[in-house]
Amino acid sequence: MKKILSLVGLIMLFGAMAGCQGEKKTKDIITHKPIIVRAGKPQKMGDYSQSRQIVWSGNAYTIEVSFKADPALPLIEEGSQKFYDNRITLRIVRKDGTEFFSKTFTKADFAACLNSDYGRDGALLGIVFDRIAGGQLVFAASVGSPDKSSDEFVPLVMKISRFGEVSVSEDTQLDTNMREGGSAPASVEDEDDGV
Repeated sequence: MKKILSLVGLIMLFGAMAGCQGEKKTKDIITHKPIIVRAGKPQKMGDYSQSRQIVWSGNAYTIEVSFKADPALPLIEEGSQKFYDNRITLRIVRKDGTEFFSKTFTKADFAACLNSDYGRDGALLGIVFDRIAGGQLVFAASVGSPDKSSDEFVPLVMKISRFGEVSVSEDTQLDTNMREGGSAPASVEDEDDGV
């Protein structure tokens, strides 16, 4: 009986194998190797410094701006890329070399004016002297995407009074009378400068 069962089992096994060979179909399965995006080390937007001479209330001043990436600040994420946020040091120096104003700014100094995502989650992009108006030094500042191909940013106006007080507001006006380089003549003062 054991021999018969073994023989029947062998016959069934060969039959199953022969049946599978007749129906054998080949299917090619094409898959793509997953692309692993590895974020490189954080990028800098470029450190720089610039200096500019102005005449304000009849006195000569030098405006110095120093822009540096700061690894101590929280990183800015733009897609899979990370960027360092920036610190900008602004100094206003009198003709005799004494400091009238000196402060280092971060994005936190502009937080009250940042209500959009790319403002809150962006980087401090720059501070540039614009003009003298109403007896105050007016600067253009911006916070936004650190990606150089992006145009997403919040334009800001920063004013410094004769007493060194700083005020910041969102820029709501489009400047159409700007000369090349982004500023009006620095020696021209408004007529209401009478202080």
